[in-house]
Amino acid sequence: MADQNGNNYVVQADTLRKDLKLGEVVVHAVRGVTMHVKRGEFMGIIGPSGSGKSTLLGMIGGLDTPTSGTIHIDGQNITNLDERALTRVRNEKIGFVFQFFNLIPTLTAVENIALPIQFAHNRKFSPTKRAKELLDLLGLGDRMHHRPSQLSGGEQQRVAMARALANDPPLLLCDEPTGNLDTFSSEMVMSALREVQQQTGTTVIIVTHDMDIASQLERLVSLVDGRVAEDVDARSSAQLAAVEMLRDKRTTGELSIMQSRIR
Repeated sequence: MADQNGNNYVVQADTLRKDLKLGEVVVHAVRGVTMHVKRGEFMGIIGPSGSGKSTLLGMIGGLDTPTSGTIHIDGQNITNLDERALTRVRNEKIGFVFQFFNLIPTLTAVENIALPIQFAHNRKFSPTKRAKELLDLLGLGDRMHHRPSQLSGGEQQRVAMARALANDPPLLLCDEPTGNLDTFSSEMVMSALREVQQQTGTTVIIVTHDMDIASQLERLVSLVDGRVAEDVDARSSAQLAAVEMLRDKRTTGELSIMQSRIR
């Protein structure tokens, strides 16, 4: 679905480069990546350690500045915005979910979720009402008054997801969202992410090492040495075949071998 200005893309990243100077050495973390993501996509970025996945996600999310190239989020060029303007974009247009939940331990689930709404410049929601609605959506209606220490890891991650969705951003960025969870909790989180994407139309981008997680996504962008090695569209027969292969390997136990190689 296009926005009111007719823009069908939430992310337009063009020829992005990121060079990092480590002492006398320059590391080319991202090398000319172009990636356009349509509204409502449920996609992943995969690749071996050091391939540039998290660096790319950080630039898309306005947490890091590219050495060169341009980034548009929801039709807005964020490439050269100052920190104050970037903070506003992140609060209104981008939700972040990380491997570690980063919840405030002294606040309840409702209070954690309400915080970004209270900080928003143009408040669209009642903070407490919105927090309760999101907790219900994510199956945590009976946990709204619990503090993080009273929740399981999977429940904490779903609270973190609800917080990321508090201001109804068009884009949700997830960096290894199941990396700190057991298998059951991982499945609960992925199910919740899919539910959010289907019910709200939010665009979801997941960085993952986990091939089981990758097999559940509709589009996969593979990075190798900071470059796009493969971009497989959800509608292609190649993608369907790849997903089917991963699911077969999951049942036979071969997936665990693939996982050890990609890490």
